Amino acid sequence: MSESSAFYITTPIYYVNDVPHIGHAYTTIAADVLARHNRMIGRDTFFLTGTDEHGQKIQQAASAKGLTAQQLADQTVENFKRLWKVLNITNDDFIRTTEERHERVVQHIFSKLLEKGDIYLGSYEGWYCVPCETYVPEAQMGEGNTCPDCKRPLQKMTEESYFFRMSKYQDRLLEYYESHPEAILPKSRYNEIVSFIKGGLKDQSISRTTLTWGVPVPGDSRHVVYVWFDALINYLSALGYPDEGGKWRKFWPVCHHLVGKDIIRFHSVVWPALLMALDLEPPKMVFAHGWWTVDGDKMSKSKGNVVDPFEMAELYGPDPFRYFLLREVPFGLDGDFSERGLVQRINSDLANDLGNLLNRTLQMMTKYRGGVVPSRVCPTKLESSIRAMGEDVTAQVDSLLERFAFDEALKAIWSFIGRANKYIDETMPWKLGNEGRGEELDRVLRTLFEALKLSAQLVYPFMPDAAARIWSQLGLDGQVGEGRIRWSFDPIPEVRVTKGEVLFPRIDVKAWEEEYAKRLAKRAGADTDMDYSDHEEEVTIDHFKRVELRVAEVLSAEPVPKSDKLYKLELDLGYEKRTIVSGIRDFYRAEELVGKRIIVICNLKPSVIRGVKSNGMLLAAESPSKSNFTLGLLTVDRDVPLGSRIH
Repeated sequence: MSESSAFYITTPIYYVNDVPHIGHAYTTIAADVLARHNRMIGRDTFFLTGTDEHGQKIQQAASAKGLTAQQLADQTVENFKRLWKVLNITNDDFIRTTEERHERVVQHIFSKLLEKGDIYLGSYEGWYCVPCETYVPEAQMGEGNTCPDCKRPLQKMTEESYFFRMSKYQDRLLEYYESHPEAILPKSRYNEIVSFIKGGLKDQSISRTTLTWGVPVPGDSRHVVYVWFDALINYLSALGYPDEGGKWRKFWPVCHHLVGKDIIRFHSVVWPALLMALDLEPPKMVFAHGWWTVDGDKMSKSKGNVVDPFEMAELYGPDPFRYFLLREVPFGLDGDFSERGLVQRINSDLANDLGNLLNRTLQMMTKYRGGVVPSRVCPTKLESSIRAMGEDVTAQVDSLLERFAFDEALKAIWSFIGRANKYIDETMPWKLGNEGRGEELDRVLRTLFEALKLSAQLVYPFMPDAAARIWSQLGLDGQVGEGRIRWSFDPIPEVRVTKGEVLFPRIDVKAWEEEYAKRLAKRAGADTDMDYSDHEEEVTIDHFKRVELRVAEVLSAEPVPKSDKLYKLELDLGYEKRTIVSGIRDFYRAEELVGKRIIVICNLKPSVIRGVKSNGMLLAAESPSKSNFTLGLLTVDRDVPLGSRIH
């Protein structure tokens, strides 16, 4: 982090084509911890998150739901805003790429670089991944012309495009990273990016003519700005760039981007090159974290193991969920989420260690001193050593959070909490109270009070609710996150503690196991949703014979205009050719259908669908699973003549 008094932290802006998941929560919680910590130590802090709402992926997702892209964005963005409230996220701003303030900055930057000559008009041909919204170099394509990231088929595309002259900044980028090795973390990602740049940078296509959902290119309405170029600029547009009075004057370049490892190249190659073209410094740091599995398995809707952050916060509370995500795995590595592991952490770290320290101290303070904290004490070497450890741990936490080592910071905090619990066992304050050794008892109780006060401040960025509850029960004024209060054994005005509800109730593991098994079974049932009970009324063989089923071959398939789900199919029945309309576009690409021999109802009364006369109907099997719906066409298993009857 910068030694500057200003600190700027960002999450990626999240796509609005799906609901928030554990990955979104992980990045945003981490950013919130850093924002809270930096505010607490006195830095002027700005924390930004938001949503990425342009691009082909959004347009397709909206069409599938029968919505406009803007309607989908307006609906989905509320899920993110609601989750951040649930998880106690303290972002200072929420940027949406469909906002006028953002589009205005994107167009300003585009025009500026076009005038400078760093953007030019050309033509681009390449393999394009629609879900990832990026072209993939042939050397990086997977087997069968697939995307190396999402494994889906790539499409060969040629289009006129505006290009950003990124190759111009290759040497400057290398020089920057060689002199700023801390600009990309962890180290493995730094090595990856430097190696990539040394391999040679090509100019970047930054516009599209094949879609309309995006920021229009200024002066050329045929093009919209490529979603990645548009999205990256949010980090400046939210700061009011390029206005003279904008926040960017204070918060750039002390910027720290938290991103997933899958988007590290955009943030560490394209983005800093773009900033250099604008005569701005690259961000101070880009930190790429890992991905989550669940109980050792990849998350998948079909497996029913997707972690819902809303559910976790409701079941266990936002603080334990925040704690677990950042304690369980080093930030930067892949992690495995286990609900059982979360329960174990709650019982051991939170209930046994921190909760027990608070409970024991308040009980003794109430029993032996009527809840009043001893004001005047004379610490011995033992108490002074505990204070010294607290000061050392505080310095460690500050240093560790400078490099985003959340798990190490929490380990350091818990080493101090463990020492405070051990101190109780060493001094046995209950014995001192029963024996009337008041001066010694006061020294112990005051030491525990100070230890808890420090613990509340240290855990505050991670678990703000728990820290506030400790602060309140200790009878302290103000808010725990307002600023650090140093440990002192000096005389204090009267402070009266108040024992409240248990900080972290222990979870009955046996009862939890039973409840967890029921939830898994219910979730599996909801996700598979297999219902075979929807039978039709019985028919006779004579009724069945009246349906004329024949074998047909698909000659061509093309989308029906103004429809997202329909194909117009030209069929060869051997004795004649026919046209039918079928709603199978979500399940088959056009090229997959051509040449396929299918089963068709031939004596169905013709109908006009979206202006196309459909003469027949194909047969398909559809799954009974509503949440993982799929469809398969009925075919024949050997080469029979076209037009053959089905009996």
